[in-house]
Amino acid sequence: MHDMVIRNGLVFDGTGRDGYEADVVIERGRIVSVGKNAGRGKEEIDARGQIVAPGFVDIHTHYDGQATWDSYLAPSSQHGVTTTVMGNCGVGFAPAKPDQHDWLINLMEGVEDIPGTALAEGLTWNWESFPEYMDALEARSFTMDIGTQIPHGALRTYIMGERAISDDLAGAQDIARMAQLVEDGIRAGALGFSTSRVIFHRAKTGELVPGTMAGEDELSAIFQAMARASDSAVFEAAADIATDEEFALFKRLSLQTGLPVSLAMLQENHAPERWRTILKRIEDARAEGANVRAQISVRYVGLMYNWRTSLHPFMFKPAWREIANLPWRQQLGHLRDPSFRARMIVEPSDFGEAGAIADPGGLIEAFDTMYAPNGPINYEPDPANAIGAQARALGKSPLELTYDAMMVDDGNGFVINAMMNYAHGNYDHIREMMDYPASLFSLSDGGAHVGMICDASAPTFLLTHWARDRSRGERGKLAELIRRQTSDTAAFYGLHDRGVIAPGYLADLNVIDFDNLTLENPYIAFDLPAGGRRLLQKARGYTATIKSGVVVSRGGEFTGQLPGTLIRGPMARPVAH
Repeated sequence: MHDMVIRNGLVFDGTGRDGYEADVVIERGRIVSVGKNAGRGKEEIDARGQIVAPGFVDIHTHYDGQATWDSYLAPSSQHGVTTTVMGNCGVGFAPAKPDQHDWLINLMEGVEDIPGTALAEGLTWNWESFPEYMDALEARSFTMDIGTQIPHGALRTYIMGERAISDDLAGAQDIARMAQLVEDGIRAGALGFSTSRVIFHRAKTGELVPGTMAGEDELSAIFQAMARASDSAVFEAAADIATDEEFALFKRLSLQTGLPVSLAMLQENHAPERWRTILKRIEDARAEGANVRAQISVRYVGLMYNWRTSLHPFMFKPAWREIANLPWRQQLGHLRDPSFRARMIVEPSDFGEAGAIADPGGLIEAFDTMYAPNGPINYEPDPANAIGAQARALGKSPLELTYDAMMVDDGNGFVINAMMNYAHGNYDHIREMMDYPASLFSLSDGGAHVGMICDASAPTFLLTHWARDRSRGERGKLAELIRRQTSDTAAFYGLHDRGVIAPGYLADLNVIDFDNLTLENPYIAFDLPAGGRRLLQKARGYTATIKSGVVVSRGGEFTGQLPGTLIRGPMARPVAH
């Protein structure tokens, strides 16, 4: 008798092949056959009328701290993700000397908006080196497999101390020590290395991520160290690749070593066509032999504004400052007062000594890109429904509409700012990016920006919006969309043992009631260590998510089973029999 049989599902096997009806047979955590008339299983799932897809592989998350105390890794685990890669954007917690713990927490809180109090209480710090950090993770169990990357910020701080924070150029000895630790980390199983090269990535106290201004000699030594340890280790960079010089640097390093490089590519609202220039650079680099790919988001990057999120349009109002530190029920009492509402709307924001730097780009009052959901979120809204447009049509202040939207549901209402990837008020440009073979479906930021962004639901959105519901333009082909979020992302990180439904592959699977798959609205939870706040978002329609042949969630609820573990990569493709 087989361990598990999933019967009569419409199998989308992760290769881009059209769906076909089949039974999937699982034994000892792996798929042993895909076909018809399978024998009995100790556990059986009737998938008739549903789709069966590989577990999703999310390659851009920030669970580096959360994974040391939490086995469930929500919200990614609530959206069919069975493998995740963390340690992106140059931030993380290893290697770390004992006197650097507070600085690394401060860095992660500033760059990724993860509460420092939660990190301070939750992190165990039972490691110093990166291999020791991996050992600490390997001692735990999860709903999914997790892969790690060595973060430049932590590495540089470990080697250079305060000189790394001031971003002095590294000396020859510094570089040699960094390179050796990178080689050690990759040999221990890290899937790659990450860095940040953008000036808006800063610690809570304002410092750049160590390594932001690193010279080519430092980066080249790191690339060479990675190449000595692995031919598939990924160099991930959050970088301003809109500049010729910056992109040319990464192209050169990929050509020299043959290593894969991933670089984020988003449409900027202030430069809405620049992504095409970046795409052309990537095409040209690949034609020359560089292994460079663009990480893209499958929807806009949306800031969630609520009275209790990290940012909202009233947070610099003098009236808000009077109540900012009160308990929520007392705040709500003030917010319901019509005279207090009137003050909040007419008072100008006071940024204090920080000036406009406190609100870079005018994010909190970008009313022409802000939307009030008024029910289920429409992630591709008509610009005519933006708060700014509605306010002009009604002859009202946009702050009035914003205030009232945030007061919905007893003060728990949201307003969403489509701050990036929505310059033209539609997703036609994302459709073009998705069609580009060298793009990587990514940038969900699971575990990060927990007080203002909830994009970890991207795999569910990919299926609901792009394969089924989009009404304002061309949709995608379900089989291809699944391939791009499974075998494609897995293979880029050298994880050739997953992402495909075929004999020998890991039994990482989703059984999905596709017709009824639904994204629920985000909500605020205070369930991080020390009562830390985060945004979560659930989905309906996942009949079962299976990791290594074990059901980890059923009907959207965790089963308590934790078969996931640390990946020490790369992973070989199963041998065909």
